[in-house]
Amino acid sequence: MNLKKLNNSMSKKAFLGLTLFLAIFLLQACSVKKFIPEDELLYTGADIELDSQDEIANKKDLKNQLQTLLTPSPNAKFLGTRWGLYFHYKAQKEKPGFINKFLNRKFGEEPVYLSDVDPYHTEELLKNRLENRGYFYSTVDFTLEEKRKQKLASISYHATLPEEPYVLEKYRMDNDSLRIYREIKETLSESLIDEGEPFNLSVLKLERERIDIALKERGYYNFSNNFLIFESDTNQYDRKKFDLFLRLKKQVPEEAIKPYKVKRVNIYPNYAIGTDSIDRDTVRYNGRNYIQNEVFFKPEKLDPYILIKEGELYSPTESGRTSRRLTSLGTYKFVNIRYDVLDSISTDSIGYLEANIFLSPLNKRSIRAELQAVTKSNNFAGPHLALTYTNRNLFHGGEILKLTGKVGYEQQLSADSDVGNTSIILGLNSDFIIPRMLFPIIEINSNWFEYSIPKTKISAGFEYLNRTGLFNLFSVSGSFGYIWKANRYITHELNPFSVDYVQLNESDRFGEILKENPFLASSFDQQFIAGLTYSFIYNGMVDASDTHQFFLNANLDLTGNILDALSGGETPKTFLGLRFAQYAKADADFRYHFKLSPEQTIATRLFAGLGVPYGNSDVMPFSRQYFAGGPYSIRAFQIRSLGPGTYKPQGDLSYYDQMGNIRLEANVEYRFPIFQILKGAVFADAGNVWNTERNNLPPGDELTEQQEELIEKGTFSSNFLNEVAVGAGVGLRVDIQSFVIRFDLAAPLRIPWLEEGDRWDPRLTEPVFNFAIGYPF
Repeated sequence: MNLKKLNNSMSKKAFLGLTLFLAIFLLQACSVKKFIPEDELLYTGADIELDSQDEIANKKDLKNQLQTLLTPSPNAKFLGTRWGLYFHYKAQKEKPGFINKFLNRKFGEEPVYLSDVDPYHTEELLKNRLENRGYFYSTVDFTLEEKRKQKLASISYHATLPEEPYVLEKYRMDNDSLRIYREIKETLSESLIDEGEPFNLSVLKLERERIDIALKERGYYNFSNNFLIFESDTNQYDRKKFDLFLRLKKQVPEEAIKPYKVKRVNIYPNYAIGTDSIDRDTVRYNGRNYIQNEVFFKPEKLDPYILIKEGELYSPTESGRTSRRLTSLGTYKFVNIRYDVLDSISTDSIGYLEANIFLSPLNKRSIRAELQAVTKSNNFAGPHLALTYTNRNLFHGGEILKLTGKVGYEQQLSADSDVGNTSIILGLNSDFIIPRMLFPIIEINSNWFEYSIPKTKISAGFEYLNRTGLFNLFSVSGSFGYIWKANRYITHELNPFSVDYVQLNESDRFGEILKENPFLASSFDQQFIAGLTYSFIYNGMVDASDTHQFFLNANLDLTGNILDALSGGETPKTFLGLRFAQYAKADADFRYHFKLSPEQTIATRLFAGLGVPYGNSDVMPFSRQYFAGGPYSIRAFQIRSLGPGTYKPQGDLSYYDQMGNIRLEANVEYRFPIFQILKGAVFADAGNVWNTERNNLPPGDELTEQQEELIEKGTFSSNFLNEVAVGAGVGLRVDIQSFVIRFDLAAPLRIPWLEEGDRWDPRLTEPVFNFAIGYPF
C-alpha cells in the first residue's frame, strides 16, 4: 500500500474522530440538566391525538388549530441542546461575565417547567374549540409522561370525537317588516355561511362582521354587529343536522335600525386645533360649505378631493377615500372627519348627519439646510451641502414648489488611478407638483381615478460637474409627467416628455482616451436625450409584518422617436443642430423578503435590464448604460470593474470600458440582529454586464486590438452563465429608525475574466470593503 495514501487516510480518520469527540463534549458541556431545580421537571411539550369511528373531515386543519391551544410552548432545542435555556442558566451565576450576559440578552429563554402547565384548563379549551367546529359532546383526557432521571416531562392529550359533526341544513333570516331585515336579506348572496358545511363558530362571527360592514355601506351609521344573533334548531332532524336562523336581538336602539343621510357637509380648509370653528366666512360650492376666514385653499381646487355628498347615504368607504385623498395632497398635517347626528322626529324612518371635515395644514413655507454624507453607486463619496425651499400651497390649490441648491465634493473610494477620482458638483433643481392631472388637449375628470387623483409633476434643473483632470460636464434636464397610486401597493409614473442635454468639455488627457477608444467616444457623442419614460412600482413591503413581502420596479425608456420623425436628412440626424440619441430600454428589479421573525429576514433580488440603440444611434449613451460591481451591486468587486462579459481592460481609467447594454444580477442576504441598533448580514451576489451586437461599433470602423477584444469578449451569447461573477461576504449595519449606515466585506468566488475552467477561484484573502447608506435591496 502507498504509505502516503495510508497516512492521509489515517489523518482523515483521526480528524473525523477528534471532531466527533469535540462535538459530543460540547453538547455534554452545554447540558441544562444540572441547572434544573430538584423539585422541578423541564416541560418538553405536548401532542394531541384525534380519534373517531368515522373519518374526520379536514383532520389536518382541525389538528393544527388544536395545537395552538397547547400552551405554554417548551424551550427551543437545536442540535440536541436547549441553547436559549442554557444561556439563561449561565447568566444566573453569581458572576456571569459579559459574554454570558450578552448571550442571555440576545438568545436566552426563561425555563418552562411542568408546574407552569395547567392541563385541566387546556382540556377545557380543547373541548370548547371542538364544539366550535361542530363536534359536540367530545371528550378530552391527558396523560403525563415523566422522566425523573432526565428531569423531563411531557403531556399527551387524547380527544374522542363523535361520529360526525353537526352539519348546516338551512340558513335563513327571520321575517319582519322592518326595512333593515330587507337590507340584510339582500346581502345574503355574499354570505360566508354555506349550507352543507359543519358548524363553525368562527365563520358565524365573520358573518356578523360582514353584515355589519354591508349595512354601514347602506347608511346604517349606528349599527353594530353585536345587535345580531344566530339561533340553531336541531329538533327537525334525526341525524346531526341543524337549521340556522339570523335575527336582531330584542330591544335594539331605534337609531341603530334606520339608515342615515348626510344633510350638510362642512369643510374647514385652514383649521387650527383648539380654535373656534363658528365665526368664519362660509362659501357654498358644489353643494358643500367651505368655512375659512380668508382663502387658504380655493374651494374649486379642493372640491374634487371630497367624495362625501349632501343627500347621499352615509358610507364609511367614501369617508376613507376622502381622508386618503386629502392626506395625499401633502398640504395637511391632520385630516379629521367627524359625523354629528342631527335631531329628528322619532317616527322618521331615516336619520340625518352633519359631516365636518377639519383640515390642519402644515407650515406653508419652510427652508431646510442639510449637510449630507453622500455615497453613490459609482463608489464616489463625500460631503454635500443642500439648501431646500418648499412652498406647500403656492397658488392656494395645493401646489407644491420645491427648490434645491447643492454644492458637493466627492472622491472615488478604492480608485485604481490618481486621475479623475475627485469631483466638484454644483446644481439647482426645481420640482413643481400640481395635485391635478393637467392635459393639454382634453380635460381629465378626477373621478376617473378611484383610489387617488393623479399629480402633475414638472421638473427642471442644471448641474455642473468637474471631474478633476478629465472633463467638465454642464447638464440641463427637464421633464413633464404624472404620478398616481392605483392602490396602496401600486404606483405609476409616466413622463411623456423628458429631456437631458449635456455639454462636455474634456481635458487633453480625456481627449486622448476618447481618441483611443471610439466605442467610448461614440457613447459620449450623443448627449441630447429626449423621449418618454414610464415606471411601475409594486410595493408589498408596506405591510411590514407580512411573512412574504414582494417588490417590483419596472421601467421603460423610449427615446428619440418623435425627434426622428421631426428631423429629415440622412443619418445621423440632428435636432436644433444637435445629434440626438435613439434607443429603447427596459429593466425590472424584483425583490422578495422572507421574514423568519420580526428582526430576521432572508432578502433576495433579481435584476434584468436591456437597452437597444437603433436608428440615429450606434451605441447607448454613456449615462444610460449599465455597470456592475460596488456597494449596491456585486459587492465582491469594485465599482465598474466587471465586464462586459469576460473582458478585463488594462491601464488607467479602464472602468470607462466596463459598461454594457445588458445587465443580469441576483442577490441573496440573511439579515439578523446583533445588539440593539447593530445588525448583521451574510450575503452572496452574482451577475455581470454584456453588450449586444447592436451596441458594438458599426462595421468598417478601424479598431484597436483592445477594442476587438472588447467586442469579442463582451458580446452576450448563449454561454452567458459561464461569464457570471460570484461573490460572498458579511456585513454590519447601524440601523437607527430606518436610517442605515452599512459596512460590507465581500470576497470574489468566481472571476469571469479568468480562463474558462479556472474561474472558480475563491480569493478570501483579497476582500473588498464597501461603505454605503441604506440597504442594497
